[in-house]
Amino acid sequence: MNTDNNRPTAGSPEPATDLPDAMGRQHTGAGTSYLRAGTGPGLVLLHGTGANAGMWEPLLPRWSPSHTVVAPDFTGAEPDRADAAPGRGEPPLTLAGLAAQALDAADHAGLATFDLVGHSLGAAVAAELAATAPNRVRSLVLHAGWVRTDPRQLAEFDWWIRLLRNDIQHQTQLFLRYLPLLAFGPVFWSAATVSTVDEIVPLLAEQFRPRATIRQIELDQRVDLTDRLVAITAPTLVLTSRHDRLIDCASQRALVEGIAGSTQAGLDAGHGAPAENPTEFAHAIETFWSHTR
Repeated sequence: MNTDNNRPTAGSPEPATDLPDAMGRQHTGAGTSYLRAGTGPGLVLLHGTGANAGMWEPLLPRWSPSHTVVAPDFTGAEPDRADAAPGRGEPPLTLAGLAAQALDAADHAGLATFDLVGHSLGAAVAAELAATAPNRVRSLVLHAGWVRTDPRQLAEFDWWIRLLRNDIQHQTQLFLRYLPLLAFGPVFWSAATVSTVDEIVPLLAEQFRPRATIRQIELDQRVDLTDRLVAITAPTLVLTSRHDRLIDCASQRALVEGIAGSTQAGLDAGHGAPAENPTEFAHAIETFWSHTR
């Protein structure tokens, strides 16, 4: 298990002051950057590898009228931050460290408790947070998550790192052209044209941070929640995508088997369901919320 001494605690946050109701970026005293929108009960959204809080923007108009939405940027993923230069020797990322960042953002926004949704790496971080600060998490949704990195995933992540390191001098064009093939399923490709990938790559490149992404992929290689799942007490939905080419069904079933009382629902999408099919993604989560209430 990958741990450090910076685990989130279950203490009560100090209320934030003078925070706008409209969408905007905030910065905590500890340096965590996060996207904040709306008013109401807390909702914390955790992004996946290579993304940042901006991945949730298409869903904010749907959820911010009824929730205070907080979406932190994991270390190095902030859109206003220059990518780290090679050889700086930053310490390895850990699930506990990223969970502490998520809790820092929730504290700064004044959220005593919150619903928690994590995608991919964000799902692993969400599970860590739910296990170590159980009195803060009202409900938990894990999309495209896994318990422990297996040999096939390890090989996939190793390929990503090698591709990125060799591709950085070419503005990561090869890696970004590969992402749609990995992330999206039939719903996306049925509407695609021959120019779709050419149109997407510049959009992805605008905020992509290759060296920060390498650090996140290195954390993907070390994910191990084996001793965390039994500590999760929040009502939990394991949300799976039928066409996920990265996280297979067996990996996601292991989450259901390991978290007492959890349920599972499927989506007609690939790994990148929040972008590919946001309506179905949101509806599945809202149905779960209605049942947990």
